[in-house]
Amino acid sequence: MKTRIISSIIVVAIFLPFLIMGDLPFTILMSIISVLGLRELLKVRESKKEFPLLLKIFAYVLTVYFCMYNTGSIDFHYTFDYRVMAFIIFLFLCPMVFINDSKKYNLNDSLFLIGSTLFIGFSFNLIIIARNFDITYILYLLIITTITDTFALFTGMLIGKHPLCPKISPKKTIEGLVGGVLMGTFTAVAFYHTVINPHLSIWLLILVTLVLCLVGQLGDLVFSSIKRYYDVKDFSELIPGHGGILDRFDSLIFVTLAFILMLGII
Repeated sequence: MKTRIISSIIVVAIFLPFLIMGDLPFTILMSIISVLGLRELLKVRESKKEFPLLLKIFAYVLTVYFCMYNTGSIDFHYTFDYRVMAFIIFLFLCPMVFINDSKKYNLNDSLFLIGSTLFIGFSFNLIIIARNFDITYILYLLIITTITDTFALFTGMLIGKHPLCPKISPKKTIEGLVGGVLMGTFTAVAFYHTVINPHLSIWLLILVTLVLCLVGQLGDLVFSSIKRYYDVKDFSELIPGHGGILDRFDSLIFVTLAFILMLGII
C-alpha cells in the first residue's frame, strides 16, 4: 500500500501540471501515454504470438495520429475522415497476402491491430478534446473514476463479502461496487453542480453521473477480462503498485467514451 500511495503522488505530480496547461503540452503527454498503452496491449497479445515489427510501428504512428486528430477543436463536434479508415483497413489486411503465412500473420492479427489502434487512439483523443474544451469537464470525469475506484477498493477491503465477478476480478465485491459508485456519484455531482452548471436538473445529473460511475467499473472489468484471457496480472510494471498505463486509465477510457454519448443531455 505504501508503494501504491507513493506512486500515486508521483503520477499526480507529473500529470497535474500538463492538465493545467492543456493545449499542446497536454496533447503531447497524452499521445505518449497512448503509445505506452498500445504497447501494453500489443505486448499481452504477443505473449501468444509476435506481430511483424513494421506493422507494429505503423500501429504506433497511427495511434499518435488519431490521438492528436482534431484536438484544436473548441467543441465536441467530432468529424472523421473515412479515407483514413480505408487506409487502415488496407494497411493491416493486405500484408496477409504478401506474408502468406498464417503462423506469422493472419486475420486475427490484422483485426487486433486495427481494433487496438482505433480504440486506444480515439479514446485518448477524446480525453484531450474534453480537456481542451474545458478543464472542468475532464476534472469531472477524473473525479468520477478516482473516487469510485478508491472507495470501491476501501469499501471492499472493509466490508466486502460477496464477489462481483470472481472469474474476472476475484478481489472485487458487490459491496465495494456499491460503496464506490455511491461516493463517486455524490462527489462528482457536487462538483458538477457547483462548478460547471448549477442550473441542470439535479436528478438528471445524479442519473447521468451514476451511470458514468457504473461504466467506469465496467471498463475496469473489461480490461481485467483481457488480462485474465492472456493470463497476466497487470499490463506492465510501469507504475509500481498500480501496474501499467491501461491499469490506471481503464476506467477513464470507458467513462470518457460514455460521457461523449451522454453529452447532449447534460
